[in-house]
Amino acid sequence: MNLADTITRWRYRLVPDHLLGEILTKNWVDNVIPLFFLIAVIAVFGSAIPDFFSASQLINLTRQWGEFSLLVLALTIVIVAGGIDLSVGSTFALGNIVALALLNVAGWSMPAVVVGTLAAGAFVGLINGFLVGYLRLRAFLTTLVTLIIVRAIVDMLLLKYSVKIAGSFIDSDPWYFLGEGSIASIPFSVVVTLLVALIIHIVLSRSRIGWHILAIGGSRKSAHNVGISVRKVVCSTYIVSGMLSSLAGLLFASRLGGAGADTGLGLEIMALTAAVVGGNSLGGGRGSAAKAILGSITVMLMVNGLVRLGVTSGANSLLLGMVLLLAVAIDVRWLKNRHKLLSNIYVSPTFANLPLAPSTQAPSPYAVNDRLRPVEQIGLGEIDGPEDVILDDNDNIYTGNRTGDIIRFLAPDYSEQEVYAHIGGRPLGLAFASDGSLLCCIGGMGLYRVAKDRTIEKLTDETNRSLFSIIDDSRLRLADDLDVAPDGKIFFSEATVRYEMHEWPVDSLESRGNGRIICYDPKDKSTHTVLKNLVFPNGICMSHDGQSFLFAETWACRISRYYFAGPKTGTVEPVIPNLPGYPDNINRASDGTYWLALVGMRTPSVDLALKMPGFRRRMARRIAPDEWLYPNINTGCVVRFDDEGRILETLWDQGGENHPMITSMREHKGHLYIGGINNNRIGKLKLENTDPEWTGLKSYRGRE
Repeated sequence: MNLADTITRWRYRLVPDHLLGEILTKNWVDNVIPLFFLIAVIAVFGSAIPDFFSASQLINLTRQWGEFSLLVLALTIVIVAGGIDLSVGSTFALGNIVALALLNVAGWSMPAVVVGTLAAGAFVGLINGFLVGYLRLRAFLTTLVTLIIVRAIVDMLLLKYSVKIAGSFIDSDPWYFLGEGSIASIPFSVVVTLLVALIIHIVLSRSRIGWHILAIGGSRKSAHNVGISVRKVVCSTYIVSGMLSSLAGLLFASRLGGAGADTGLGLEIMALTAAVVGGNSLGGGRGSAAKAILGSITVMLMVNGLVRLGVTSGANSLLLGMVLLLAVAIDVRWLKNRHKLLSNIYVSPTFANLPLAPSTQAPSPYAVNDRLRPVEQIGLGEIDGPEDVILDDNDNIYTGNRTGDIIRFLAPDYSEQEVYAHIGGRPLGLAFASDGSLLCCIGGMGLYRVAKDRTIEKLTDETNRSLFSIIDDSRLRLADDLDVAPDGKIFFSEATVRYEMHEWPVDSLESRGNGRIICYDPKDKSTHTVLKNLVFPNGICMSHDGQSFLFAETWACRISRYYFAGPKTGTVEPVIPNLPGYPDNINRASDGTYWLALVGMRTPSVDLALKMPGFRRRMARRIAPDEWLYPNINTGCVVRFDDEGRILETLWDQGGENHPMITSMREHKGHLYIGGINNNRIGKLKLENTDPEWTGLKSYRGRE
């Protein structure tokens, strides 16, 4: 390696360019601008106002913040579902007057007052929800009308009961505790707000109803098409909004004990500003309780600071309006440009220096031939993308297709086929367990099991998360091949943690160690990562020694061995360090050797580009993806090798007529069955000088 290559190699090893793209994929990136804005508000008012953050000021401010934050949370729930509720300020005022009237005039007990106040807010929310959710009226106009009507009701209640309320004395410590009490020196209203925020966070991020709310906010039509009860969910969000708004009014009533015509005026604008400043999108489908809390703190500090600076109420509202306009503009521009920015920087090639590719001309062991020319074609035009093939004791063939089915071709002539199981996703690697069940790697879904009665069971779709990983690499993105160890443990490869099933060729552009090998133990149903930082691991086969397995790294063009038992446990050894093509599945052969599929052949242009990460980066940013330089995956072959990595024979289809792309092969009773992820057939080739009774299943059961 020359000096320039060495410098380039270390530059891309020491500078993790891909981290920026991974950071931008995180949802918490939306909080960066709101957090920056909060820090700016703290810095400006903290330096401009003496004792702005004194203990007495903070105690009084936090009680107000607890009430105000409930309004912001109420509005956030509706916004996330794609709506808006302008009546939260009026509902707040209604909760205030209802609580005082029920306690002072009607003489209700405090628990009954709490229930009655929440019921009043829920009723307002129900009206909004029915009109917006079920009658499909526009949320903005509907809640604006509700604001006016509820405000009128509040004014009428004030005229009737304000004198009685003002002349009453409440002798109830629990009532005063709501507005003035503390728990562990934390104001009660703050405790209530944090508890509500935690519940909303759990609901939105961990529950089905929360996912439904987010889905409806993203696209109501799509949510309806997948069976979500859009009207019911939308109505529910308004009911929750009304309840939280009236709860805030209840806490306000307990703290101040009075009602006035200006109670709640302008709060809807403040709450809306806080929700948007915190990062909740007005377009719906994107928001959280944390964003609401962040925005409420920012707006509360800003409003309090402006008041203490002597800014008039008109100027105060003007500044709030300007902040809201700025927040909306940032939200719209960020939504529009985030994915554009991400697409420009996410693909992050690294330096890779492959050895010179072996020759495919005689006398090379990889010399091109036509030994695959006589392959029989099974299911020609009747199967779409049989990535892997496997046979049972009755000689039936199993394979996956592009539409999520596992297809079974029935022996002996394979003219009949049936859907063995509709498993969804993209079935890739297949293997039989000792009990006869069929194990399958599903791209984008994980590891699944199809029992002999055809019931489908998910074994695992996650593994342990890396300690310093920015992206959540606990979720399985592209599990692609597997094999079963003698003790029943299932080892399977995940080709990449950065790209989804439909994007797998892009990983070749990076040629980064994005892949890993994972172990699932059926005994305790645990999953853990065995090897990581592999270059598109794709192909696993248990070796005949019972202590190790062979695995392929496709873009690195090499085969290695990992010892999971014996004196070499935990070590990795090279077997074939340099191949002329891109290795895929590996399977046992009848004579103690192994079959290997080469999914495509290396080209000098791609090998050269691997040493030019800057060139590949510019290519990914400046030209369309269909014009990127990709590895040649249109010509493949089958290789047989032994435990020492010696190449014993190769099988080519020089014209590419039968199997232009080969991703798998299985030896079974003197024949080789061949699959390809882009093929529309399964190949069957008669093998010479092989055991006509040997099968892979017998080999694994020790009955060779």
